[in-house]
Amino acid sequence: MSLQEFVPTPDFEEYSKRFADFFHMERRDDGVILVAAHTIGDSIQLSVQNHRALGQMLKVVGADPCNEILILTGCGDDFMMKSDPEGFALEEADMEYWAYEYAYKDGRINVSSLVNDLEIPTIGLLNGPGFHSEIVLMCDITLAAAGSTIFDLHYDIGSVPADGIHSAFQELLGVKRAAYALLTGEAISAQQALEWGMVNEVVPRDELVARAYTIADHIMTQPRTTRRLTTQIVRRPWKQRIVNDLDGGFGIQMFGHIAKRSAVHGEGHIRSTVDYVRAGRKNNFD
Repeated sequence: MSLQEFVPTPDFEEYSKRFADFFHMERRDDGVILVAAHTIGDSIQLSVQNHRALGQMLKVVGADPCNEILILTGCGDDFMMKSDPEGFALEEADMEYWAYEYAYKDGRINVSSLVNDLEIPTIGLLNGPGFHSEIVLMCDITLAAAGSTIFDLHYDIGSVPADGIHSAFQELLGVKRAAYALLTGEAISAQQALEWGMVNEVVPRDELVARAYTIADHIMTQPRTTRRLTTQIVRRPWKQRIVNDLDGGFGIQMFGHIAKRSAVHGEGHIRSTVDYVRAGRKNNFD
């Protein structure tokens, strides 16, 4: 008998409650786990707090050997179109500290955990229009709800777009299309995203989760080791992309914030920037 016991692995009942303020979690008996991000039960409103919670959740889900497939989505009609009105008060009070602690550290963990800390297949569901869509775009398979819109608002709010969205756009769109999208805030419809290879399927919003479960059922037909090793093969381009681009890109973005001595993620900046998306326009200047 070994002189030491295994350290206990995470318990679903415990961590589903721990993360309940940020994520609704459901898990089937076969280990397919559905995680839906929310703010007070509705669409995500970005904040320092939920930004950190994402990476924490991904690490815990990845450390639980009972999880076999992750379905990751948002709640409500939007994916993320607002920030919490007081969600960046900490950053504004001490920008130099939080530019590292919230943005550079937590932000890198969010993206790298999605790619490196999950040994299981991932299915991302874009449930509506929203920014920071890299979290679902960088899943192994991505489905978009009809009527959803992908766009990046960083440049329009005075921030360098280099916190992971650049990695997703450059990998999926190529150099020229990514440059246009990042510099102009181009609103990309779900159908256009399908044609450009950003998403795998476009389905009605009310069928999104059911379709994800259908795909998960197919993936679950093969042995556990086959599923997990196949995941490492299909995910390798993302691993290479984030090793090459993520840390340096984040550093450039944070240098821009500190050089200006200005935090720009507050609700006032974001609200005025997303209006063109809701109006169905391609960008904020035509």
